[in-house]
Amino acid sequence: MKTIMLTAIIVEDMPDALQLLKSDLKANHPEIKVVDTAQSVVEAAKSLRNTQPDILFLDIMLGDGTGFDILEIFPDLKSKIIFVTASDEFAIRAFKFAAIDYVLKPYSNEELAQAIARAKEQIQPNKERLNILKDTLSAPEQKPDKISLHTLDKIIIVNLDDIIRCESDSNNTIFYLQDGQKIFVTKTLKYFSDMLKNYQFLRVHQSHLVNLQCISAFIKTDGGYLMLKNGENIPVSVRKKIEVMEILDRLHR
Repeated sequence: MKTIMLTAIIVEDMPDALQLLKSDLKANHPEIKVVDTAQSVVEAAKSLRNTQPDILFLDIMLGDGTGFDILEIFPDLKSKIIFVTASDEFAIRAFKFAAIDYVLKPYSNEELAQAIARAKEQIQPNKERLNILKDTLSAPEQKPDKISLHTLDKIIIVNLDDIIRCESDSNNTIFYLQDGQKIFVTKTLKYFSDMLKNYQFLRVHQSHLVNLQCISAFIKTDGGYLMLKNGENIPVSVRKKIEVMEILDRLHR
């Protein structure tokens, strides 16, 4: 079977990292031909004006700007994008909020291969998801306004404040929204608990993650449960009772 050849451009401002990626592609992915490299927004813009590759390896932080500047210059870019970023907790969180794939430096051969495989299949992130990524990266200490949720067949963007609670369903999660909508997402509750714990969401039970702003009262009887503003009752695990009471006490001072 004939191998389909793909072209690529690497945008990376660290010469050693650029050369390493170029060498890794040559050694392990002969189907990808690196047709050009760039170390800045200006160089990348010049290169992309001449040719739009099948895959664009795009570093986020560049000496004269960011990878987003390149995407704004070329809003109709047809290349599949593989974002490459340094190991930074804020960057990782931003990519998760936007539901956009990335490769974390330093990466393994397996991680690079997986990223390339995903890039070959992926539909380009739309402008709204890229804006979520950009906004979350630019203000890492602030609560993000929106989150992108992977369902079985699409990605849905919701406002964080519209989420009432999340409930575990095996290795998936059900999101319950203010308008009554339920969204079935193909990630675990722990994944979202780790993402949202700093933004007034609390894991109160093995199966429940709750938006603290949606709690009406904590009822101590019947084993202890939360009464939500929409009328729902959510159980609180024994080991979480003290933490829940302390947090609610602080919120209502």
